[in-house]
Amino acid sequence: MQQRAIETRNAVIEGSSRVFEASGYGDTSLSDIASESSVTKGALYFHFKSKEEIALAVIAEQHNRSRLAGERVMERGLPALATMRELCRVFGQQMLDDAVVRAGIRLTFEASAFDADVTGPYQDWVDTMTFLGSKAQDEGDMRPEINVQDFARFLVGTFTGGQMVSNVLTGRADLMERIEQMWGFMLPAIAVEGWA
Repeated sequence: MQQRAIETRNAVIEGSSRVFEASGYGDTSLSDIASESSVTKGALYFHFKSKEEIALAVIAEQHNRSRLAGERVMERGLPALATMRELCRVFGQQMLDDAVVRAGIRLTFEASAFDADVTGPYQDWVDTMTFLGSKAQDEGDMRPEINVQDFARFLVGTFTGGQMVSNVLTGRADLMERIEQMWGFMLPAIAVEGWA
């Protein structure tokens, strides 16, 4: 793809993210997206056939950004339990800093409006946390009786619900505090005695 085409596509993803985040899928029009992205409708249709296709591209970009941030955390070589905690912090910070991440998350909650399968990012996250949970048990930090797959699903669900409530109550102003609180409740239940 030529550089200009790449730049136009990226502009549409960034612009549509701002509109989807603010208005949701149902109340966003292609005209809104074109205007916010500073592109013509012709340029928009060159890259995307429909609003649904744009929404799926935003979700894919959100997942890609979160995956890359997660890979950077994993490369730090922290113990697995500390890595799980840090992944939640990093993802929370992305929600505060990145409109594409916020829009992608909102769109996954609204996916029934455009009949899309958005399980991939969540399943990847569950799989990553399951892997890290098993590693934490191997490292002697997580209690051996914990079912790591069940815990991974619980963790992803708790984080997801926590950020939603934070968004509703404070516009995510307290999100990082809520993430720390979540881990404060969970760690005594899953970590071996004396883990720090």
